[in-house]
Amino acid sequence: MLLWLHGRISFRCIFEGLPGVDMEKDVHSIQRKIIHIDMDAFYASVEQRDNPLYRGKAIAVGGSPEGRGGVVATASYEARKFGVRSAMPSKRALQLCPELIFVRPRFDAYKEVSRHIREIFARYTDLIEPLSLDEAYLDVTSDKQNIGSAIEIAKQIKQAIREELQLTASAGISVNKFVAKIASDLNKPDGLTFIGPSSIEAFMEKLAVEKFHGVGKVTADKMKRMGLFTGADLKKLSEQDLKNHFGKVGSFYYRIVRGQDDREVQPHRETKSLGAEDTFPYDLTTIEEMEAELIKIGKTVYDRLQRYQLKGRTITLKIKYSDFKQITRNQSFSSPVGDFDTIVETAKQLLAASEHENKRIRLLGITLSNFHEIAAPEEKPLTATQLSLFDFED
Repeated sequence: MLLWLHGRISFRCIFEGLPGVDMEKDVHSIQRKIIHIDMDAFYASVEQRDNPLYRGKAIAVGGSPEGRGGVVATASYEARKFGVRSAMPSKRALQLCPELIFVRPRFDAYKEVSRHIREIFARYTDLIEPLSLDEAYLDVTSDKQNIGSAIEIAKQIKQAIREELQLTASAGISVNKFVAKIASDLNKPDGLTFIGPSSIEAFMEKLAVEKFHGVGKVTADKMKRMGLFTGADLKKLSEQDLKNHFGKVGSFYYRIVRGQDDREVQPHRETKSLGAEDTFPYDLTTIEEMEAELIKIGKTVYDRLQRYQLKGRTITLKIKYSDFKQITRNQSFSSPVGDFDTIVETAKQLLAASEHENKRIRLLGITLSNFHEIAAPEEKPLTATQLSLFDFED
């Protein structure tokens, strides 16, 4: 493995075991240059930056463990050493880390930092596709400053974020969105990872199936029961075989195991609806579990509404039961809404009015539609029709 140090930035050339590649030549030879930027422990890092008492401490941004259904939104890296993770019930997090400090979210502060980050991105490209307040895709195939090197652009963006905001970000660089996103997660925190076109297929073959974005725990467990543990195992199956076992998403698995992703970075499209949903590793059976998940999903929806500067008049709750029966319930408002409390409380009310008693739930989702756009014309948001918590639904 090759390792470079650039200030505090660690940089790895993937793939281990492959012959060395000329990174700059590899980047320049590709048709598309995609960077995925993901802020490190974003909410928690902002809180530690703004409050010296939190620095170096294990903190969790989210609901109090004393309240009903409190959930961790983001945990600092100090807390993660104890096993505290996002979307974990706050009571469980406190059991793992008794010294954990809980901090109420300050979404206005996170939104302001996110705007500054977006301004940094815009110095290099107008092709910016935000996924939430703390991550985005950038297409720098043709950059504003004529730098030409996606690696150098990513370094400069990371440096600007550090110097101007006193925060760190991790960057993944490759020829498409899917591989770039995987790359950004490989060397956190403060990482910069490049997966060149000549290394993609070999890298995907060695990647564990649970590391593929879009393969959740349920699907990963099913794959392992079939003897599919790595990308190389998946690659042995034909597209039809994968579709037979996993439905239409099998075609997606067939492509991504080969590193194929033709999706463009799309900053400007009309938004029809925006939402988030999650398939759970086990069926939910209690109202406490269901409401805790709605809080987590509602936070994701709120983040995206803030990023795209949208409010909606209709909130829809999606429920899929263990028998795969699916229902939706919605409520419309006379004026646009978009605040976190309204989203979550409405979802809870819709859940209470549904047939959830004595039922096992495997998926919940929240969507806003019938939008009222509050963004400036030059910041027209991205289409986000029924987004999942990840790039692809499990």
